[in-house]
Amino acid sequence: MPKILIVDDDASIRRTLKNILEFEKYKVDEAVDGLDAMVHIKQNKYDVVIMDIKMPKLDGMDAIESVQKLRPDLPVVMISGHGNIDTAVEAVKKGAFDFIQKPPDLNRLLITIRNALDKSCLITEKKVLQRKVRKKDSQEMIGKSEGMELIKDTIERVAPTDARVLITGPNGTGKELVARWMHLKSSRNEGPMVEVNCAAIPSELIESELFGHEKGAFTSAVKNRVGKFELANDGTLFLDEIGDMGLSAQAKVLRALQESKITRVGGDKEISVNVRVLAATNKDLRAEIRKGNFREDLYHRLAVIIVKVPALNERRDDIPMLIEHFINMICKEYGINPKKVENTAMKLLQTLNWTGNIRELRNVVERLIILSGDTIAKKDVEQFVVPSSSKKDALTDLFDKYDDLHKLQLHVKREFENYKGVLV
Repeated sequence: MPKILIVDDDASIRRTLKNILEFEKYKVDEAVDGLDAMVHIKQNKYDVVIMDIKMPKLDGMDAIESVQKLRPDLPVVMISGHGNIDTAVEAVKKGAFDFIQKPPDLNRLLITIRNALDKSCLITEKKVLQRKVRKKDSQEMIGKSEGMELIKDTIERVAPTDARVLITGPNGTGKELVARWMHLKSSRNEGPMVEVNCAAIPSELIESELFGHEKGAFTSAVKNRVGKFELANDGTLFLDEIGDMGLSAQAKVLRALQESKITRVGGDKEISVNVRVLAATNKDLRAEIRKGNFREDLYHRLAVIIVKVPALNERRDDIPMLIEHFINMICKEYGINPKKVENTAMKLLQTLNWTGNIRELRNVVERLIILSGDTIAKKDVEQFVVPSSSKKDALTDLFDKYDDLHKLQLHVKREFENYKGVLV
């Protein structure tokens, strides 16, 4: 429900406008003057502000300048019973969305509010799209560790070919990023890259998702649907978490790879597809083959080139570079200056156990940016990152080491006593 702030020193006007707007299903707050309005705007999120010009303490003209500094995208509709053309022009120059004379014409006021809300929606959509573009553009291959250099070299060598690639590694290590760079550096980069998370799709729907279906193929198939193989034609199909795909779908994927043809669910027409397939998994597919969960012939079709993405714990030297990258990216999204990280804080972050890998590190950096001061200090990491369970684990390890040492001492003592008896 859109939220509107009415700013006017006349209580009867506020009440009248509030009744009208609430009848139109808007949520409404009131402010008695410009200063009161600024308090409301700082504490709440509004979609539109309706503001009088002549008010005590802080009038509308001065208030709108403050609003522009605090919330530059917030539409402000100015109203006044003392206005003229010059006043209206001045208000618009200072950033007002529109100017309406008192008493306001109801239809014009409601139309103006709807237009202002449309503007707010467009601004929000633009910001979301810009954030997505920044996020996509900022996905670089960060790191100079031996493992990362090997991955970069492999991408340079393999990407220009049509060889299938199997990307392995724990969750959160950046397997999807490797696939994206493999596509961007290939000759197919003008074509689509279609991604499928095999673990997120129910087994009974995965075949329809990959190969499409004909109308009436099953109960909910009310129209024909194009599958991911067709959508990725002349481009790249990325099968993420392929180790979670069922055996039935595996057989059809194998056929598609062998013949470069697919058949929609419920159809009998063969459709030729020109697709390069990249796959990723966090599972040991050879172990899954031994368990009967994964087809060996499909494994060999997919694993022409194998790229192993190392866990973050195996590339700790890259952590400072990654943290700096995430700080710049996140602070840019939030519209704030990048924060510095104290050396002691950085060293502590390098020693932590990153079970969630790059994904976890990114979340931790965002948490520290939000909760810390201008500089991220060691105490911030200790307070907001290091879990109590980690400290308990460290104590447990210490006690285990002590216990092992104690056992070793007892063993040496017993052996010494035995030798002592022999010598005597």
